[in-house]
Amino acid sequence: MQFMNLEERIKSFTILGEILRNALAGNDDKYSRDRSRPVPTTITRLIENQHLINPWFTPANVRIALNAIASELTKENLIKWTNAYPLLKENINPERAGVIMAGNIPLVGFHDFLSVLISGNNLIAKTSSKDSGLISYISEILCSVNPEFKNKIEFTNGTLSNFDLVIATGSNNSSRYFEYYFGKYPNIIRKNRNSIAIIDGNETATQLEALGTDIFSYFGLGCRNISKIYIPEGYDLTALSKNWDSFSDCIGHQKYANNYDFNKAVYIVNKESFHDTGYILMKEENKLSSPVSVLHYEYYKSQYAVKQQTELLNDKIQCIAGKQYIPFGKTQSPHLWDYADGIDTIEFLLKKN
Repeated sequence: MQFMNLEERIKSFTILGEILRNALAGNDDKYSRDRSRPVPTTITRLIENQHLINPWFTPANVRIALNAIASELTKENLIKWTNAYPLLKENINPERAGVIMAGNIPLVGFHDFLSVLISGNNLIAKTSSKDSGLISYISEILCSVNPEFKNKIEFTNGTLSNFDLVIATGSNNSSRYFEYYFGKYPNIIRKNRNSIAIIDGNETATQLEALGTDIFSYFGLGCRNISKIYIPEGYDLTALSKNWDSFSDCIGHQKYANNYDFNKAVYIVNKESFHDTGYILMKEENKLSSPVSVLHYEYYKSQYAVKQQTELLNDKIQCIAGKQYIPFGKTQSPHLWDYADGIDTIEFLLKKN
């Protein structure tokens, strides 16, 4: 029997977006606050309690993730996204898509969740132990909106089984495991990537402060967080970092502070030079990936030179922030059609069908 058509699936996710936006706005409905109880419930309680499971998932960071998702789940965006794939309107034989989700930032696996279901396929999701409550609850909301999804979604804590294809996200080490076990199936296997920013020296204070959002949101743990900046020769680092003082409260987070103290001690013992703002360490380094609490930087002589250099690192870069790229402050707010690693998930799912 044919499952919901595309129009019905779009309608369901549109309603999900409305529910999330209303809940985040604090409207008194069953998804944000129960009028009959003095204690916040549902989404509000989940936001406030995630840090008890994963200390990195502060209420502020969970809200950032939920807002990014809720703002994209509009009828206009969903139609624009899916219109690029005419085959989505046709009847398909649903495949069982096994999705292994990472747990580095809140709801990092939502786009795969959405892609599998909007394409009419069945989802078998293995969530990270560090981020299972949020995606499970969003699934419950979706199923309350349209009960037909109940037969399309399965969560597992164990080994994935009885699947037709795999989408797996993890570290470079776990990707080798994924390739070994899932290599014989159609798959998307994502490895570590990092994001960079290119500063031309003519940015406004507002733009540079927005760059701070790309650096400090989620404590820099996301692949779309800026881990390295390219700056013109002679650029004033001290003046640059003053634009980020509004993010200085990150040092009050115990795990972040521990990383900051450790990395600072290592640099001092090794007699390595670095710029210390009191809440982030800035180190001149050619590597893209930087430890938590550290931002790498590299000087460049010309825009042409830095463009050439970054093109050579294309398979290691998730996204680039800058005047000619993603606007500063927007790296963690991808559109539905901005795919991780540049791999079109919907196209992959449609080819399998």
